[in-house]
Parts: sequence; structure tokens; C-alpha cells
Amino acid sequence: MATETYAYHRKSAGPGRPLMFLFHGTGGNEEQLLHLGEELLPEAGLVAPRGDVSEQGAARFFRRTGEGVYDMDDLARATDKMTAFIRAHVEAEAPSHVLGLGYSNGANILASVVFAAPALFDAAVLMHPLIPFKPHWGEETPRTRVLVTAGRRDPICPAELTNRLLSYLESAGVPTQAEWHEGGHEIRPNETAAAARFLSLSAPQPEPRKDQSR
Repeated sequence: MATETYAYHRKSAGPGRPLMFLFHGTGGNEEQLLHLGEELLPEAGLVAPRGDVSEQGAARFFRRTGEGVYDMDDLARATDKMTAFIRAHVEAEAPSHVLGLGYSNGANILASVVFAAPALFDAAVLMHPLIPFKPHWGEETPRTRVLVTAGRRDPICPAELTNRLLSYLESAGVPTQAEWHEGGHEIRPNETAAAARFLSLSAPQPEPRKDQSR
């Protein structure tokens, strides 16, 4: 079953509630972003897969041959596999909204899925992504809202490549926001605050469930 193709953590919120997918950075695991996800959108269900590629023991979602040099064949494999995994969980959970948040390598696989299936997510938060290639967009009309967060002095994800990604998104008609800080590859409080605002607007607070007991 496609729902079981990755090791993952799942916290179900039930049908009609937001469902957020969390994608860790290199060397992380399915628990790396759980606290952040719960903090940003407490009412959401969470699905957090663990990358299936090992780079000297560090989990990743696809292979690379050097810093910022991707194995594009393996990225295509990983994108197809992750897209099927996400679709299967969406079908199983029947959520009100489908949301994604990824950091670093996790932001890269999330971005690649958004390129391939631009109507799959309602909203996606890409924290410090590095996309050193021109996206190939899927056939669906883009409907994913995207927030990109980045450091202006990030040695791993240079600002010029982040700006190029923003241009790619905007030129495809993707509603896009950006949040910068003056540091490097670390996640800073202004990024998480921007993500909280963005996600709360992308998945409005549901009506409280009525008490059926009489």
C-alpha cells in the first residue's frame, strides 16, 4: 500500500480537519518537525515521513552527488514515490485542507512534489529550499499557495537561488510569499511566526464539533 512506502509518524485528526505533511532536513527523521507542526496548527492531523536514502547514515529524501548537485533521476523517483504516498494518506484521511511544511532537503522534496502535482496541496511552507534547476510543472492548474523562508547569508541555500525560485513560482501563477532573516541556514522565530500566519489563513479554524449527547 502506498501509505506504507515510508517509515512515518501519523497523528490523525479525523475527516474534515486539516492534514499537514512534515518533511525533515538531511540527517533528521520523522520526529524532527513534529513539535513545530503541532505548534503551528494544533488542530491539524500530521504525517511525517522519514527519508528513504542514507547519505553516510544521514536520512534524505533523494540522492545527491555533491553539495547542491542533485541526482535528477533519483529526484524523479523520489517525487513519484512521495506523491503517491501523499495521495494515499489524503484519500485515507479525507481532510478539509492539505498542507505541507519542509525544511532544507525536506523543503526540496516538497517543492518537487508541488511542481509535479501543483493542485495536490492547498498550501506549502518551504523553509530554506535549494532548487538549482528550472521546474517542470505538472499538467494541473497550480492552486498551491507557497511561503518560502530563507536566510540572506545562508551558505547552503544562496539568496540568489531563493530569489530565482520565487520568480519561478510567481511566473507559474503560484500565490507566493517570502520571509527572510539576516542569518544563515537556521530557522529563526520570524520564520515560524510567518508560517503560523500563513497556515492559519490557508486552513481557517474549523467550527467546533457539536456535542451530540443529549
